[in-house]
Amino acid sequence: MDDIDALVRTYRARVLRFVTFSTGDRDLAETITQDCLLKAYNARESFRGDSSVNTWLTSIAVNLIRDHQRTQKFKFWKQAKATAVDVSDVASFVASDRSTQEAQLIAKEQVARLSSVLDNLSFNQRTVFLMKFSDDMQLQEISEAMNMPVNTVKTHLHRALKAVRGQLGAKP
Repeated sequence: MDDIDALVRTYRARVLRFVTFSTGDRDLAETITQDCLLKAYNARESFRGDSSVNTWLTSIAVNLIRDHQRTQKFKFWKQAKATAVDVSDVASFVASDRSTQEAQLIAKEQVARLSSVLDNLSFNQRTVFLMKFSDDMQLQEISEAMNMPVNTVKTHLHRALKAVRGQLGAKP
């Protein structure tokens, strides 16, 4: 925690992925990720270790995303974005190098559909869904990061799953 370069190397990609999916804007996600890591570095003395560093950083990122949502700047970015996520960036994580071009195209389409569905969820539903499935966080960790009871986290996750399954054609 005392070396900002190590902090960035270790956690930047995970925080950026979470924030990109949460905001749907790669440029805004870059800014929020930088703010998150800088804020964590500057507040490293106040980190008590009650949760993991991942949970702590996610909590900071969630608060920064909320702050941006409250501003006109976030509304501008929300209206100005052309797509929810740069599908080619995300699909490179989904499809391996050994995948056929057809498999890569299908993966890109699936990511685009999921991204579109996530855009229609509430902030809390989208955030809980991404923490669970993108960052593989446990319900207790999500509860701590979101500062909400575990049962509320479960409710948001259930509603998000129902919406995602319903809109992607899976059985609810």
